[in-house]
Amino acid sequence: MEAVILAGGRGTRLKPYTTTLPKPLVPVGEHPILSIILTQLRAAGFRKVTLAVSHMAELIMSFFRSGEQFDLELAYSVETTPLGTVGPLTLIPDLPEHFLVMNGDILTDIDYSSLFEAHLKSDGELTIATYERDLLVDFGVLDITKNSGRITGFSEKPTYHFNVSMGVYIFARSLLERIPQNTPYGLDSLVLDMLRTHAPINAYSYRGYWLDLGRPDDYDRANEDIVSQSAFANLIIQKSMTAPGKTTAVNGESVMRSDR
Repeated sequence: MEAVILAGGRGTRLKPYTTTLPKPLVPVGEHPILSIILTQLRAAGFRKVTLAVSHMAELIMSFFRSGEQFDLELAYSVETTPLGTVGPLTLIPDLPEHFLVMNGDILTDIDYSSLFEAHLKSDGELTIATYERDLLVDFGVLDITKNSGRITGFSEKPTYHFNVSMGVYIFARSLLERIPQNTPYGLDSLVLDMLRTHAPINAYSYRGYWLDLGRPDDYDRANEDIVSQSAFANLIIQKSMTAPGKTTAVNGESVMRSDR
């Protein structure tokens, strides 16, 4: 199995942490976010991972090198102009018939191999891992008719329930034909385009541990969970990154790093 990790964002929501570090290197406890993800993917049976990088790409490549410390084949696709969340996939050659795509700031104990198997058994080109998230509104919410302006309902600080994308997907390679070349194109555009053409999209509902570490509240909670050791028992965290290696950029230009 192969995976693509989208790791090119600037992490503006996590400032000041990302002022001097790219988001994938921001630590959760003692380990960078991306180190945890790579370790989990290897444990789930993935053998090759491509990092789609842009902001502070050189620092990310110097840190993770060829992936030997994770027992992975690690490659890099360098995005020189912003292409959105899905556009960078067009820069990566020789992707397999089905592959995992995920954001580089996700902390979860989802079983990636089970997600992959569920996708293969489906009839869809795209599977989106979903999570039910609660949204508490800190105001009294009114129902008002447009014509008369009368209030017809009232809820005091209600909680709404939404199914949200976890930022983890399984793609069929055929989806690349939908993605324009050299043009910013996001997952939202892809999903809307697929819905317009009635292409099937599968949801993989998950109810375990999931945090979007690009959100300051979730990032703080992750570090609190590590300290308290709650909700973290199933996460696999890499303990050392000492193996030498070298890196290669895959979008046309090789970038070598000396052994250390």
